[in-house]
Amino acid sequence: MSSVAGQHKISAESSQYSRATGDRHVNKIWKLFRFFILVCAAFVPSLAAQELPRVTISTEFGEIEIEIDTVRAPVTASNFLGYVDGGFYNGGRFHRTVHPDNQPNDSIRIEVIQASINSQRSGEGFSPIPLERTNVTGIRHQDGTISMARGGPDSATSSFFICLGEQSSLDYGGFRNSDAQGFAAFGRVVRGMDVVRQIQQQPAEGQTLTPPVGILSANRVEEL
Repeated sequence: MSSVAGQHKISAESSQYSRATGDRHVNKIWKLFRFFILVCAAFVPSLAAQELPRVTISTEFGEIEIEIDTVRAPVTASNFLGYVDGGFYNGGRFHRTVHPDNQPNDSIRIEVIQASINSQRSGEGFSPIPLERTNVTGIRHQDGTISMARGGPDSATSSFFICLGEQSSLDYGGFRNSDAQGFAAFGRVVRGMDVVRQIQQQPAEGQTLTPPVGILSANRVEEL
């Protein structure tokens, strides 16, 4: 009997130990979970602070809203925003349309529309910027991508273009430009691709829009 009683006592003690151990384990998990929630709550404001700026380009055919990637393409984005904040695109224009039918001498064809600043302020522009290559930024030329026009590397200033459809020949390693360095993509259209397509379809002589499509204004979208 004493042996059986001892076994019952050991079993009861073991059960109490298991419950206590389980309770401690649950408490530990709960504390870790609370810590995780507090960390996330503290991190949310920093995420909000990193929301990418947006710019609304108002044209004769409507608005194009663009998200500017200041994180992955900081040099190009800062340059573009400098022109926006300085009002250089107000009174500018979309002057060029490129589509499959107006590139007879190009073996590699693209689809873009290209814009420039107000011609009366052409002498006030900033110095050319270094080329931020797509193999570094990771921003590819896809439908709605905004990118800087250029001649040679490190020559971009204020003229930009917007892609219609995927344009991988404009990425680093693509041969639309013979140096294969690609173009500096720095954002994407988030609203108004219908306006972009409408501009591309306007009358042109060669690749020159006739008449050009006016840019009424370009301004940052104010954060709420």
